[in-house]
Amino acid sequence: MKGIITVLGKDKVGIIAAVCTFLSARQVNILDISQTIVQGYFSMLMIVECPDNTDFAQVAEGLHSIGLGLGLEIKLQREDIFESMHRI
Repeated sequence: MKGIITVLGKDKVGIIAAVCTFLSARQVNILDISQTIVQGYFSMLMIVECPDNTDFAQVAEGLHSIGLGLGLEIKLQREDIFESMHRI
């Protein structure tokens, strides 16, 4: 199952490390990643693939918690949502 992760907030050390460490521990594979910093604000978009037995809601909640700890907004959404939007 594929997902899309967005990360937004003030830039600080360790954002990518925290997200990638969390994903690696859950065997979530990063298929594509784009990140940028604009006037001190960090944004990142990741396309990921989760193992079939992944509890998607649990991963999303874990990422949200990491975001709260770092003062960021981190969201994980199913790729299906974006695919459906383009078909309408």
